[in-house]
Amino acid sequence: MSDLGAGFGYLIKGQRWAFGHGRWFGFGLLPALVTLVVYAGALVGLGYGADDFVGWATPFADDWSSPWLGLLRNTLVVLVFVFGIFLAVITFTAVTLLVGQPFYESLSEAVDRSEGGEVPESGLPLWRELWISARDSVRILLRVALYGVLLFALGFIPVIGQTVVPVLGFCVSGFFLSEELTAVALQRRGMVLKDRLVLLRRRRMMVLGFGVPLALAFIVPFVAVLLMPGAVAGATLLARELTAPPAADPEPAPSTPYSLHKR
Repeated sequence: MSDLGAGFGYLIKGQRWAFGHGRWFGFGLLPALVTLVVYAGALVGLGYGADDFVGWATPFADDWSSPWLGLLRNTLVVLVFVFGIFLAVITFTAVTLLVGQPFYESLSEAVDRSEGGEVPESGLPLWRELWISARDSVRILLRVALYGVLLFALGFIPVIGQTVVPVLGFCVSGFFLSEELTAVALQRRGMVLKDRLVLLRRRRMMVLGFGVPLALAFIVPFVAVLLMPGAVAGATLLARELTAPPAADPEPAPSTPYSLHKR
């Protein structure tokens, strides 16, 4: 439980760091705002075009009588829009980090610098960093999709599907959200996706303490935008903790020879 609280503590510390450094806070808002505008436009377009898309996809129902035609297509329109919102939620962070790669890498370096010690740099050209980020984001989204299908199937189990499954869903979302955010700092430390996942699993409770509250907050789009700079800052602080060398055990005090105690 101490790791769970520590993970949440890094989330709070990251938000404090971002709000306490106004220039970096504004700097970190830009990619999230750009992504939000693009996603909002896409969802508006989906809302206007869903009817036509469903009509095109269901030509077999053209001759159905009322009310079955309207019931089928209206239900499909709602499902298409809900699916679009779901995709927007699960991809928002990945796309924002990709769009804002230079912004968030600079912000992460500033956090490292403010904490003292080594400030790692990847040394890779920007195009290479963007390629690695995009490739890793696709891999993470595929993992999330697989877990999503499994949890969706488990959701039909009575009682468990309405209680345990939603909790597991947020845990999965929180874990992979933490992976995406810590990747900014861990990639600068030369860690590939496989090694990052191993590192995060070792301190799973700390990672969940950071990621699950953030995943809950990110459901609201404007909240996600406001928290994004602090999320990157907190993830950098978390990455520093996860990669810190273990504290050395104190050396035992040298024993005093028995002869020194003799009078």
